[in-house]
Amino acid sequence: MKLTKLVVQLAALLSCTSWSALAAEPAQQLGLAIDYQANSPTIEAVLGYPGGSRISSPEAIEAYFNALAKAYPEQVQVHSYGRSWEGRNLYYVVISSAENMAKLGAYQANIAALSAADSTSSKQAEQLIQSMPASVWLSYGVHGNEISSPEAAMLTAWHLLAATDATTQGYLDQAYVFIDPVQNPDGRARFVSRYYMTAGLEHSSDRLSAEHNEPWPSGRSNHYLFDLNRDWLALTQPEIAGQVDALLKNMPLVYVDLHEMGGDTSYYFTPEAEPYNPLITETQRKALWTIGENNGKWFDQHGYDYYTREVFDAFYPGYGASWPLYHGAISMTYEMASARGHKFRTKDGEILTYGDGVQRHFIASIATIETVAKERQQLLQSYWDYRQQAVQLGRQSKQRYWVFNPQHDAAAARRLAGLLTRHGVKVEQAEQDFKACGNQYAAGSFIVDSAQPAYYMLRTLLDKDIAMDADFIAEQERRRKNNLADEIYDVTAWSLPQMFNVSYQTCAKLPRVATVAAGTDLIKPGQVNQADAKVGFIVPWGDMNAGRFLTAALREGLTVKQTDLPFTHSNGKRYPAGSLILTHADNANLAAIIQDLAVASGAQVDGVNSSWVTDGPNFGSNNVQRVHAPQIAMLWDEPVSSLNAGHTRFVIEQQFNYPVTAIRAAQLAGANLSQYQVLIMPAASSGALQAALGERGQQNIQDWVAKGGVLITLGSSSAWAVDAEFLSSALESVVQTKAPSHGDEKRVEGLLFKQREELMHYIQADHADPYWTAGVITRLQVDQEHWLSAGVKPEVFAVTVGNQIFRPLTIDHGRNIVNYAGPNEVLASGYLWAENQQQLAYKPYLMWQPQGRGMVISFTQEPTYRAYLDGLNILLMNAIFAGASHASPLR
Repeated sequence: MKLTKLVVQLAALLSCTSWSALAAEPAQQLGLAIDYQANSPTIEAVLGYPGGSRISSPEAIEAYFNALAKAYPEQVQVHSYGRSWEGRNLYYVVISSAENMAKLGAYQANIAALSAADSTSSKQAEQLIQSMPASVWLSYGVHGNEISSPEAAMLTAWHLLAATDATTQGYLDQAYVFIDPVQNPDGRARFVSRYYMTAGLEHSSDRLSAEHNEPWPSGRSNHYLFDLNRDWLALTQPEIAGQVDALLKNMPLVYVDLHEMGGDTSYYFTPEAEPYNPLITETQRKALWTIGENNGKWFDQHGYDYYTREVFDAFYPGYGASWPLYHGAISMTYEMASARGHKFRTKDGEILTYGDGVQRHFIASIATIETVAKERQQLLQSYWDYRQQAVQLGRQSKQRYWVFNPQHDAAAARRLAGLLTRHGVKVEQAEQDFKACGNQYAAGSFIVDSAQPAYYMLRTLLDKDIAMDADFIAEQERRRKNNLADEIYDVTAWSLPQMFNVSYQTCAKLPRVATVAAGTDLIKPGQVNQADAKVGFIVPWGDMNAGRFLTAALREGLTVKQTDLPFTHSNGKRYPAGSLILTHADNANLAAIIQDLAVASGAQVDGVNSSWVTDGPNFGSNNVQRVHAPQIAMLWDEPVSSLNAGHTRFVIEQQFNYPVTAIRAAQLAGANLSQYQVLIMPAASSGALQAALGERGQQNIQDWVAKGGVLITLGSSSAWAVDAEFLSSALESVVQTKAPSHGDEKRVEGLLFKQREELMHYIQADHADPYWTAGVITRLQVDQEHWLSAGVKPEVFAVTVGNQIFRPLTIDHGRNIVNYAGPNEVLASGYLWAENQQQLAYKPYLMWQPQGRGMVISFTQEPTYRAYLDGLNILLMNAIFAGASHASPLR
């Protein structure tokens, strides 16, 4: 192939244009004085514009990588791992030398062997470490409006393939480079479309311009408005679940997630800030430092500012940049100051361009690849050591075995087992009854032996609490006493068993038990007992199997009844409150579809030949309600939280399998809501809701509730319900040990401060809000004597975030269905400020207040938070479906 110098190629690829393209730099300045193949497909040749001169759409980026694969068939492979909700291809690209690419299948087998430290011998591992290439996975664009990294992905790939120098070719000889160019294609497509709709004759650098102010919900999130960088625990979104499958198949040694941040910053890379998750080893931390130090050398060479260690900690495992750590990889976050368009004027008056971001992400990518290639053997050795150590720690643990009993919530236990398996954790299911640690377990119980290579992963997912470093906590308390903000970046608790409300025990030993692998299925097919029953069928309420059955039956047009109280049938079985009743008398052809509904939903359905009940309400009792299929509306767009709106819609549509109609606030002022039985208000500030709805909108909703509507408020929108007098509660200020008594006169009586703490207390506002709580898991107590709690355990768990604490309803206004536990029990996991722990105790989490023919149901937190609070799904289903059946509209 004909060669051309870098300066010529970059001039074509990165030339300055009216679109603020990357500045062409001489080869010496870039530090890449090398030759490139002249006929290598550049971005401009394929897409029609120089790289960095236009914000490429997901389709354009995919077209470019397909062009590279066509031009370099021996060095490039493109692999799909799923489809986004909007149908876009999710894929990753593998690049290496031709020799390595011919052995990609062998690499996958070898890395699997190196991962299997419980079966691979040390001698076999040593041979693999000596011979295997290393691997690095570069993920770009997880947030759709963080725009420069996917463009850098194209530039990085082109450079690796087109460069002819020995150094670059050596990278590919030593390592596989995995590139995920666009993790969030739906969000990026939303951003690109809206951005260019605002562009004029010239691109504006003014942060006030429409170009720099995205409309709701912004391009950050995916179709269901999830922050995909928080979905690495629940794996509910295809963009992340598919990527996890690909990572487990290829198990790269180093993983980098490339982001953008505020435009007034510079560039951030590893090492991370404190606190570190204690399950991250010292060896991993040293490797992060090594990678960061080499990045710093490259950035110094180019005169790029950067910083490390000040923000973006490595504590919460639910980020892309954290998840691989718990399998033994090295993973990290890179953040570039964002132009959030073609150009942006910083607070210092400098113009930051889109090309600047592309350039820096490109340099960071190449610097990281270099480190991986140079540290090939050490990275492989460290990976093996980590996996081997994991097995040993599991064997030594006094809590070696985790046993999950599915009898209390079969759906949640099955989902947890399947999810753990999808995370790469080995889970077994008992085929026989057994006894362990003084408890009797039935066949079907799930067992996790922690003596496995995924020991660290299962610990961070299953442990009730992962403690932050004591010195870090002490520093945060010191900062608070000095009226400084704390440095906790995200949630401090995430235990999956608690969030799924699945009980478990741990044991040091287990007897020999026949088991089978649990598998990755999240739903076990249900079944019908006595399918030829003469009278009808009963579905016990209390888990999502029954919940899915209900929604499927309603969408089939079946007549379904639901009991408010528990009852004992003449068949001898006790059925909980909320159980579903379907009779042949009410439903033609019921027998023909009941089996399909059970299999698809996972429900256990009991056929009955009699309606006789020996204890509790009969089928025709007033304590048995018909469940009408409700029409559900949800407030959408400004001013509600896009995340909470998206999470809630996802849970209802994709987990409950029931449709939702999204309605913008402006439409509610004069809208005829009579066709809807339920209106859901996602989290939003009270003032913003009042402004968006106006008096007409608020009155319209009030009239609709009075006529039989069910208004459900979530999180901060419950404060609006208080302010708008829908809910007879109140928001609490922080508890003051003594009033500061500031006075409002020009001259006041003198004060004596004997200690600095008295000054710090005095300068607090008279009516300050409670201190903000980063996410913790809290313990809740459930009133079992209300239809809203039907099928719900006496104790459940929730994530609590923020600083809103509500007063309980008095009995003349309604009921407090779910309350926080007492001060010594309320904190289940995470770190909660002592005064908040005291003030939260016994305060309401879920309130019910009747109004006219309708009602208001208010959750004081978000029960759909990140869609990983499966243990609260039945409460939300009760609010929607039982709420609609208990309202009294004129039908």
